[in-house]
Order: sequence, then structure tokens, then C-alpha cells
Amino acid sequence: MNRGVLHGAAAYSLWGALALYWNLLRAVPTAQTMAHRVVWSCAVLAALVAGSGRLGALAGVPRRTLAVYALAALLIAVNWTLYVWSVTSGYVVESSLGYFITPLVNVTLGVVVLRERLRRMQWMAVALAAAGVLHLTRVYGEPPWIAFGLATSFGTYGLVKKRAPLAPLDGLFLETAVLALPALVYLLIIEGRGDGVFLHSIAATDWLLAGTGVVTVMPLLLFASAVQRVPLSIIGVLQYIAPTIQLLLGIVVFREAFSSAQLTGFAFVWIALLLFGVDGVWAGRRARPEPGQGMA
Repeated sequence: MNRGVLHGAAAYSLWGALALYWNLLRAVPTAQTMAHRVVWSCAVLAALVAGSGRLGALAGVPRRTLAVYALAALLIAVNWTLYVWSVTSGYVVESSLGYFITPLVNVTLGVVVLRERLRRMQWMAVALAAAGVLHLTRVYGEPPWIAFGLATSFGTYGLVKKRAPLAPLDGLFLETAVLALPALVYLLIIEGRGDGVFLHSIAATDWLLAGTGVVTVMPLLLFASAVQRVPLSIIGVLQYIAPTIQLLLGIVVFREAFSSAQLTGFAFVWIALLLFGVDGVWAGRRARPEPGQGMA
């Protein structure tokens, strides 16, 4: 199997399985878990960027570029926090829905913000996904806010990163660096109040908190390797590994309720994603030059 496919599958599998990791930290307040995740991730990324000899170059980043990454940092902080809270509070199934509908949110943002035009099958996919979400709203008695929050924050993050000029690893380091100082200040404040968990709990919790940097960066590195080796169309298929694993973990491991009515709502979303994928394949084939009509 192509190494890029293996790296991509590994990245999305790790992202899906992270629900297990965060659940081990469910006794730690979400804000503390997130602050540690930012600080330790920044440390890991700083080491990687420094090892590549690019750390000095990032010191001269223009203010406009820094503003783009500050906005990206805010969005990814919202996404990370909401996800960690959801999986430690018994909402793994709903969090999986958020990542299932993220590609369709990306399409919607493309239409609204970038004035992109959708093909007929893409409109059908969006309509089916909307029907599924409306059905789940009726089932839950309220809109699936967690799923909406995850999909919107990550979709908007992707939109911002679309215009970001730095390499992925450099950009992620800059994002965590923006967040690291307030995160570190927060940890020092709660430590002064005597509410800090790190080094005041069992050793396993300390190691898990310190390991948040590695489990955050590792799938990102695998993903970066994958996108360099395989077409984005394959990445588009692989991305559904993560929410599928999350959904299975929610049902099988965490024993969350998943009724036939919920299954119906998810089925609408899955059919929408299938249509969206088929449309992408067809569009790619139509755009491919005929034999003998290569690029000039």
C-alpha cells in the first residue's frame, strides 16, 4: 500500500481514537486539559521547527500574517476545547456527527464567503444533510449544538488557513505560540490558588497531561506526510475514518444511547456525503484531459 495512504489512515485513526485518550483525563477540568495541551504542543512544535532551522525566520513574521494565525488560533482553541469537553461529558456520538458534517459546512462556507458555485449533486447533498440535521433536532428536542459548534469552528478554521501563507508545521507552531502565553498564565494562576492538577495528582495523570503535546502533534505530522504523497481526493475519503471511529467508540465503548431515530438522521448525512464524494470523482474525471490532449 502507498506510504501516503498508510500515513493518512494512521493520522485519521489516531484522531478518531483520541476520544479514548481525553476520556482518561475526564477528572481534570477541561480548561486545565486544554491549557496543558496548548503549552505541551507548543513545546513539541518549537523543538521540531528549531530542528529544521526555521525558528529564527518566524520571528520576523509580518503583523498581517500574525493576525491571520491569531484568528486561526482562536478558532482551533474553540474546536479543541469543545471536542475535549464533549468526549469527557458523554457526547462522543454527537461529536462524531460534527466531523461528519464538517465537509458540508466547508462547502456552505465556500458558497457564502468565497462565492463558489455548487453543482446539482452538491446541492442535493447539502439538502440531504440539512434534512438529517433537522431530523436529529426533532429527536434531541433541540439542535445538535455540539456538532454545529465543532463543524463550524473547524470549517471556519479551514477557511482561514486557506489564506495562510506559512508551511503547515510553521503555521501550527505560530498558532500554539499565540495561545501558549495565556495558557501558561492560566496554569500559573490556578497553581497559585491551589487548584492545579499537574504534579498534585497521580503520576498517570501527570504523564497524560504532558503527553497531550505528542498526541496532538503526531497525527498532524502523519497528515502532513500523507498530503504530500497522495491526491486530495483520497484524503477526502480517508477523513471519514476519524468520525466513524468516534461513533463506534461512543456506542460500543462509552455505551451512549443511539436509537433508530438517531440512525435515520445519521443515514441522511452519510448519503449526503456519498453523493458529495461521487460528485467529486465525476467532476475530477470530467476535468481530466483526454488522451493526446495533455497540458500545453
